[in-house]
This record gives sequence, structure tokens and C-alpha cells, in this order.
Amino acid sequence: MTREPRFRLQEARANAGFDSPSEAARALPRDINKNTLISHENGNRPISRKAAEKYGRLFGVEAGWILFGERGDVEFPGLVKVPVISFVSASNLRDQPGVTAADIERWITVADLPAGDWVALGVEGDSMNRVAPDGSTILVNRADDRLLDGKFYVFALGEGAATFQRYKRNPEMIQPYSTNPDHLPIAIGDDLYVFGRARRVITDL
Repeated sequence: MTREPRFRLQEARANAGFDSPSEAARALPRDINKNTLISHENGNRPISRKAAEKYGRLFGVEAGWILFGERGDVEFPGLVKVPVISFVSASNLRDQPGVTAADIERWITVADLPAGDWVALGVEGDSMNRVAPDGSTILVNRADDRLLDGKFYVFALGEGAATFQRYKRNPEMIQPYSTNPDHLPIAIGDDLYVFGRARRVITDL
């Protein structure tokens, strides 16, 4: 007998390290409403495709698996699991010890990403809020370090400082993309390197 989606949702939540819907909601208050998750898990409310995609992103499974089990790969092709690694400052350069593959906080599932070495970073600060507001998540391709004028990158220093900014070629600098006029461009020095190119922003409305 085929299991209902609610049982696969329960399994995904538990395998992600959350013993109960309440614990998941406390850990991810921006993403999960406790009562909604409880209703989805006990079968009082059907799980929509949009809800399944959200839970899949948060719990590191395919949305199609939650809804359809083995049919998930057919219904939701092109999904990629991306590790969430700490946060990056959308402000001045500062120490970022969490920007390392050894410090994976959780996994999200994302559709339609091109080939690359992808990580997800939470954004803190408002210097890039015209494209990525404080609290949003950026998807960064670490395999893409080719600098293009006007594109967005995470830049890092050898000792671990990092920042999310826009690259400008002439004159060469990295600059904010913000509604806050207090943020200023940063000159590029020899010790600055490209951690990766930011290609997508995930944010809640």
C-alpha cells in the first residue's frame, strides 16, 4: 500500500534532525508555520506543490518525493541539493569563519541550476538590498570566478573575511547595490579573490 504524502513529510522532517513540527518551526521561524506543518503532517490539510517545494528545500529532499514517492523524479526533474553554509556580510569585509564546506548548516533543494559548485549563503546587512535584502539567501557558484562588469560576487580574503558585492571594471572596485547611501565602494587589493558568483536570490515576501 502506497504511503500518503504526510508520512513522507514526517520522515523528511525527522531525517533533517527535527524531532517534531514545533522544533522545526522554532529552528526555521521565517520559513515554517508550526500549525500549518502540523496540519500537513496529520493529514488535515493537503500538501500543495508549493508547500512540498518549500519543505523539500528546507528538509533536503525532492518535493516530488514528498508528494509522489518514487514518481518524484519524473514530476520534478532538475532538482539539485545545495548546502547552506553560514552567512555572508552584505556590508564591509569582516571575518567569515563559517564560509567553508566543513560548516554545512542544512541543505536546500533548488530547481534549474546550471552545472557548477553551488553553495547557499544567508545574507546579513543591507548594502545589497536592491537585489538581495537582509535575511535572504543567495546561491553562489564557486566554480565561476570570471569577473564580469556589473555582476554580483562573493569576494574573500585569504584569512577568511568575505563580502557580497557588485563588481565594477572601470575603475576596478567592488560596490554596494543598496538604497542605503552610507555604503561605499571598496577598492580591490591584491589579497582579494573571488569566492564565487552569486546567480540567484531566494527571499520571502
